[in-house]
Amino acid sequence: MLATLFSFLLPLEGSVMTNTIFTHKFLLKLTPDMALCSCQRMLAALISSLFLILAASETSLPFSRSLSPHQVGISPGNEKLTHLHFYFHDIVSGPNMTAVRVAGPTAEGSRRSQTEFGTVFVIDDQLTAGPEHGSVQVGRAQGVYGMASQQEVGLVMAVNFCFDVKEYNGSCLSLLGRNRVFSDVREMPIVGGSGAFRFARGYAQARTHEITAEEATVEYNVFIYHYR
Repeated sequence: MLATLFSFLLPLEGSVMTNTIFTHKFLLKLTPDMALCSCQRMLAALISSLFLILAASETSLPFSRSLSPHQVGISPGNEKLTHLHFYFHDIVSGPNMTAVRVAGPTAEGSRRSQTEFGTVFVIDDQLTAGPEHGSVQVGRAQGVYGMASQQEVGLVMAVNFCFDVKEYNGSCLSLLGRNRVFSDVREMPIVGGSGAFRFARGYAQARTHEITAEEATVEYNVFIYHYR
């Protein structure tokens, strides 16, 4: 931008030296004072235009600013507590596998432990209203979990529960926490959400409904505060 301005001003400097400026298609002969005055006005106009262009090209939003909740469509009185109940189907083997092992010790590895410490899975598990596979699907659990304990079967879970029913269609909840698989009840934090669950916070309770060599079916009760 500045280079363009200077390239335009250089001919003006020459015009002052020769007492000549060009306006539209007419060549005007001016006195030195008139030429200098005209160039000064033109220069002032160009500089003013330049600042307007630069101001318009810059974003109007700062890196950080304070907002009222109303500016993002939130009213403190609209916060509500919601309870969600569903079943999670984690299939680790077979033709319909939904949990894929992507990292961890090999079978020949000297440090492989009984707890499978260091093993990581990526999941895309079905969420249903009831414990049966044929039950109504309410969403998917997508994310990762890893074996994070050397003393017991304990997972660290980073999973999005994404729903596809009713008013929650397209909305997700994010869970991040520790899952001690063989405990009767495991409690994990809900750390956020999107869509209908913006600004969500709460917790999830997991209970194993059934577990086999191929699949684990887990009952979830999720309690969250959110705005809608």
